[in-house]
Amino acid sequence: LGLVSGLILLMAGCASPSSRSPTSTSAIAIEAMPKAEPKSRSGNMDTYVVLGKRYYTKASSRDHVETGLASWYGKQFHGRKTSSGERYDMHRLTAAHKTLPLPTYALVTNLENGRRAVVRINDRGPFVGNRIIDLSYAAAKHLEMVNAGTARVEVRSIDPRDHGQDARTLLRLASATPRHLPPARPPGSRVYLQVGAFGSRGHAEQLRRRLVSTLDTPVLVKAPLANGALAPLYKVQVGPLRSTADVDALGRRLTALGLEPPLVVPP
Repeated sequence: LGLVSGLILLMAGCASPSSRSPTSTSAIAIEAMPKAEPKSRSGNMDTYVVLGKRYYTKASSRDHVETGLASWYGKQFHGRKTSSGERYDMHRLTAAHKTLPLPTYALVTNLENGRRAVVRINDRGPFVGNRIIDLSYAAAKHLEMVNAGTARVEVRSIDPRDHGQDARTLLRLASATPRHLPPARPPGSRVYLQVGAFGSRGHAEQLRRRLVSTLDTPVLVKAPLANGALAPLYKVQVGPLRSTADVDALGRRLTALGLEPPLVVPP
């Protein structure tokens, strides 16, 4: 009961910024090199219920890649116990996740500006809306999403315990992975709208089939580059599109279907 109460308290929310700076100002914020750690004694139950919804935790973070909305939590939770039993420190690069093992190291990329941070997931949440991860204030500040409150992100596990590889190699390869952000588009150039990115090809194909039955514009699944080390990311893209009007109209239609606002990406 105590754990569930703690989980409910750690729901997503925006806090007032602090004057203290994040612990790293590098291109990729890394507070501590990821290392293999034993799972925490608390917070790793097979299943738990919060606000009437049941969640099933993962035994391993291996090959975990997902995209969605991130939120952050700060001053009002500073010093409170996290689900792992540790104290929440808003000035450390940490995060909360509903199902990944505690602790887990993950590379979080803000898909709206390309900024990245390596966080140590040591808490459960967020349990509000469609958010996939709740970042500490320090992580949110580095990703430049404090004022907005939320941002569309990619979460990629790089935990050495579950991947069996050197963390420095994982970080180097992840850093070299190109990120597609909304580009400046020259007149007459072709672009695509990216509506999803999945670690599973099956999930990508499922979304593609759904869109094909609804849209007149071609829908494709773009296979990942074979780097042999990181989890593949299958991207669902719609296009090509040539005019700003087409991009705007299709973007509104995709949003009306219940999808997150798409990203504009080059061929």
